[in-house]
Amino acid sequence: MTELNILLTTAVTIAFVHTLIGIDHYVPFVALSRANSWTMKKTMLIVFVCGLGHVLSSVVLGCAGIALSAGVSLLVDIEGIRGEIASYFLIAFGLVYTVYGVRAAVKKKTHSHLTPDGHTITHAHSANGENHEHATKKPANVFWGLFILFILGPCEPLIPVLMYPAAMHNVFALVLVTVCFAIVTISTMAVMTFMGVKGVHLLKINALEQYSHALAGFAVFVCGVSLLVLPI
Repeated sequence: MTELNILLTTAVTIAFVHTLIGIDHYVPFVALSRANSWTMKKTMLIVFVCGLGHVLSSVVLGCAGIALSAGVSLLVDIEGIRGEIASYFLIAFGLVYTVYGVRAAVKKKTHSHLTPDGHTITHAHSANGENHEHATKKPANVFWGLFILFILGPCEPLIPVLMYPAAMHNVFALVLVTVCFAIVTISTMAVMTFMGVKGVHLLKINALEQYSHALAGFAVFVCGVSLLVLPI
């Protein structure tokens, strides 16, 4: 097996395992998709855009480091700082969204029912039972919060383990290994999110529907804490 084949195999393995054990790569999408009643198509599109930004942010940093002949230890330190920032951002995002969810649940009582075509319709009532209306359930900036989160979040093993060794061969090897890593990472994010969304829809949690935003925010918060506490 040639060194390039070894690098490609390593890229596939690391991308898959790194994404699988990193629950922050898919749990936020599952939780927010459920809370905001996103269609699967919309959810997958958001996963793709965020995943692409997630990988490209590290690719740009790695390419800049290689072009400037920067030491790999310097880039690893930068990625570490980015990782901490992303963790705290995830915690803050989760807390803010939890507060939003609690306030929404207190202000309105909601109930859901399925339409003949399988879509969920959520109705909202004020606390005194008046003003029956459709709840929008589309809090502002949810997508941008996720996108910024994944831009900040680094692909820790990409630069030191894959990009620098590949760059020692040639540009073709660097591009091939990077593209391979990106495809597997984003694909794994999409598959895990798809499975998570399908699994959540199988659960009978209609009684908790009005707390869906609060629960989603708490799930995101837990992801952020786990990144700081657990070695993942």
